Amino acid sequence: MAVQVPFVLKHCRTTLERTEKFISSEYFTDCNLRGRLYSSRCPLDFLSSFLTSKRISYTEAIKQEFKPANVGDSFGPTWWTCWFKVQLTIPKDWNGKEVHFLWESDGEGMVWRDGHPVQGLTTEGQKTSYILTECLKTEDPHSMILYVEVACNGLFGAGQGSMIAPPDANKKFYLQKAELAVFNGDVHELLMDFEILIDMAKLLGEGNQRSFQALYTANQMVNMCDVQDHTTFPAVHKMASAFFSQKNGYSQHIVHAMGHCHIDSAWLWPYEETIRKCARSWITVIRLMEKNPNFVFVCSQAQQFEWVKNSYPDLYSKIQDYVKKGQFVPVGGTWVEMDGNLPSGESMVRQFLQGQRFFKQEFGKQCLEFWLPDTFGYSAQLPQIMQGCGIKRFLTQKLSWNLVNSFPHHTFHWEGIDGSQVLAHFPPGDSYGMQGNVGEVLKTVKNHKEKGRVNHSAFLFGFGDGGGGPTQPMLDRLERMQDTDGLPKVQMSIPDAFFSAVEADQSLLCTWVGELFLELHNGTYTTQAQIKKGNRECERILHDIEAVSSMALSQNLSFHYPSSKLQHLWRLLLLNQFHDVLPGSCINLVVEGALRYYLEIHRDGAPLLKEAMTAILGFCEQKSAASVTALNTLSWERTEVITGSHQSGQDSLVLVKVPSMGYTTVTESLVPPHPVTISKQLDGSITMENGILRVTLDSTGRITSLYLIESKRESVTESCFGNQFAIFDDIPLYWDAWDVMDYHLETRKPVVHLLSPLTIASSDKLRGSLKFSLRISETSVIHQEVVLDAMCPYVRFNTEVIWNEAHKFLKVEFPVRVRNLNATYEIQFGHLQRPTHWNTSWDWARFEVWGHKWADLSEHGFGVAVLNNCKYGYSVHENVMRLSLLRAPKSPDATADIGHHQFIYAVMPHRDSFQEAGVIQYAYNLNFPLHAVPCEAKAKCWSAFSLLSPAIILETVKQAEDRADALVIRLYESHGSSVNTTLQTALILKEVIQCDLLEQPILDKTVPLTESGIELSFTPFQIISLLLILKI
Repeated sequence: MAVQVPFVLKHCRTTLERTEKFISSEYFTDCNLRGRLYSSRCPLDFLSSFLTSKRISYTEAIKQEFKPANVGDSFGPTWWTCWFKVQLTIPKDWNGKEVHFLWESDGEGMVWRDGHPVQGLTTEGQKTSYILTECLKTEDPHSMILYVEVACNGLFGAGQGSMIAPPDANKKFYLQKAELAVFNGDVHELLMDFEILIDMAKLLGEGNQRSFQALYTANQMVNMCDVQDHTTFPAVHKMASAFFSQKNGYSQHIVHAMGHCHIDSAWLWPYEETIRKCARSWITVIRLMEKNPNFVFVCSQAQQFEWVKNSYPDLYSKIQDYVKKGQFVPVGGTWVEMDGNLPSGESMVRQFLQGQRFFKQEFGKQCLEFWLPDTFGYSAQLPQIMQGCGIKRFLTQKLSWNLVNSFPHHTFHWEGIDGSQVLAHFPPGDSYGMQGNVGEVLKTVKNHKEKGRVNHSAFLFGFGDGGGGPTQPMLDRLERMQDTDGLPKVQMSIPDAFFSAVEADQSLLCTWVGELFLELHNGTYTTQAQIKKGNRECERILHDIEAVSSMALSQNLSFHYPSSKLQHLWRLLLLNQFHDVLPGSCINLVVEGALRYYLEIHRDGAPLLKEAMTAILGFCEQKSAASVTALNTLSWERTEVITGSHQSGQDSLVLVKVPSMGYTTVTESLVPPHPVTISKQLDGSITMENGILRVTLDSTGRITSLYLIESKRESVTESCFGNQFAIFDDIPLYWDAWDVMDYHLETRKPVVHLLSPLTIASSDKLRGSLKFSLRISETSVIHQEVVLDAMCPYVRFNTEVIWNEAHKFLKVEFPVRVRNLNATYEIQFGHLQRPTHWNTSWDWARFEVWGHKWADLSEHGFGVAVLNNCKYGYSVHENVMRLSLLRAPKSPDATADIGHHQFIYAVMPHRDSFQEAGVIQYAYNLNFPLHAVPCEAKAKCWSAFSLLSPAIILETVKQAEDRADALVIRLYESHGSSVNTTLQTALILKEVIQCDLLEQPILDKTVPLTESGIELSFTPFQIISLLLILKI
């Protein structure tokens, strides 16, 4: 009679822990299943290495002298590369087995075989083996040589003590394992079975019957499995398969799983290392696709594709093949995953223009979705820009990081300031780097805020930020969860399939109007001021080169428009707008690289501008000339004071009136209706007046009065001071370069230590200027020149700061006699309002906000605007307007912002609304100075374009991408109004065609061209692009 196995009353805790220990990599590996994953092992024949400080090619590397190396050896330092030569022989008795090369080391590795990259290796990314053969045959070569290229940095750089700390320059890296082993695939399959069952048992909850079924199934599998007898494995796997085959109900939520590998184009590592990160990650993806034909991987950033194309052409060819198969899916449509706040509107357009054209050229199709999972907020003009670039879908997840308020949606319609809408989705798992386990899938359903409205959500899996990507275990876990009772349905998907499923049933979705403001990382509007300044300046440089070159082309079609050079410079600028570079949240190596790119744009852009100016003016710059030509690249007439050269060789001030988008040559200055006057009082205060403004400053440079003469209005609050510098303690909770916390406002200290009192620097009927200096601390000082020009409605502050602080925040304040519940800030192609009060948590979470060239606080009939030439951080609370100037974080760049800074800001009191007062135009003027060219020439005047409505801004004039005989102009409505207007032009045109932002004609849009000009109609904040076909 057979002995009956007694029934054991199961205790949930002991049963669960029993199953966990059975697959543990830490406990009982001598007798559990995990310990049988690899059976036979074999050492390498020989291992050798060499170190280099450079990132060299494989061809160059194998020519070097390799010296013997061993497991346990160290190599480095940080940012160097260690190449290992691996000589191996697979034992003959391993025939018929799957053989792996096992490698565990610090750093990021790439396996090279027969001159080709074949596998990325990184312990952090759970990739520690390379499959030499899935089934060793007798006739296969058993001896071979591999090379392993190891970068001396981890997936997240080499921070000293913490991830975001500055890199440890002397860090050592170690080799822990290098050997051959037989891989037991049946053990791997069982491990995946157990992982899913155990997680279901733990996470479904005690009230869920399926949880107990999973636990008892796993326990019974342990009973059946003899780890020393592989013949028991099939029956054990069959039991798990029977459990997983119990299907779900029809109404279950559907999780659309997509492989993903977010790779920051630079962050805690330099641009150059990102190229290798892409190669390591993407070749690993290709290997997975070879084994898993249903595996889908989504990948953004055209810049990264181009890097791989240039540096790893064989890999790129494989990627193109898998794009055709539909497994490797380009997404996003932009050149890089840029910052969503700080780039100008035109820069955002160029991100899509360069990205979509690249994807079309390389892969035959454009992207249908904007993919920006990790940037620090999203401009309210992005929906219109997306739609203009052929995109109506948007994916991100970053608002899950909100510090104060939980964003109320995961799937919704996002509406911009012009009314454009896109379908937006935030993966409810709140991550773009899922591991493909049960807990994440359950969280995706539990978190989903559109329950009952939509039954689909995206699930992005794979190691990210520093690369890595998906792994085989992730795919195996997801496969087991495809349609299993107790879990949502999981299917491998592509973005188009996911969004199409949502679009098919979107009638119940809510709409969010306006910006997607991230309630965190507010410090990135100010950190790394030199990068912010470089971005604004280079946007101006490229704008002006294109505008002047287009004028030259319109006058002479034989003019060589520098399209290829401009594309290169634009791509450098766009690269630097990556969401960890422009925000300043990167290491010093990245900052240095970014500043070099800005320098290249300056250096190579200057001769391009000079050539174009020479072409349209018909002469070259002549020093010490009798006259000066002033050129205006903006679309309105400007009357300003410029510096010209006198025949004596000395500079002189000239008041000029320059037509819109054109130039004029003058031999003598205009006479202002009210010359600038300066008077000094006995108490040391000084007053400047120009007929528009009267400004008085005390001896420390603070404004005690700013009087708008015509309106008889004082701007400065009684008993307060404008142009008051204040310094704050700036110690965030963790993210140093990223965050400024609300409590920093409690630490305000005015800067009052006077180094040199206010004095008159210059006094002229066209310009008055005052100078003073303040001491911030023992190591930091402010030097400032306060300037008032004739006929200018604002006071300008030319500021120089020697900054050597730690965890301090410098701002300048203007308490004004204005009351409004909202302040207005310029954004891309428009503006928006934010509250000046802190009534709700949504209000006070905006204690530090971003804007571009201006911010304004107005009441009916009067207001005050603050303008700037390179700053982005603002705060307006009640009646105090603050402009953020400098920060001093110490991670991840210990030297962030330390050094010498020069910048300009201005304050402009005005009557009426900011629209009627021309605040928008004056902010442009501050950022786009007139070009003054000394010359010997007869007086002449020419204007390429002018607009009858001040609400319309002609933002861009450039040569068309695909037509040498055409210009593209881009205009937008800036006031928030509906406008009919006429664009007048001196150009001889054959035809005018409305086009989208990718410069593709919109066939159903006709543009009337009459004798008076081009007739145009705008709705509030609408962007319109036109193709102007030049008549030859």
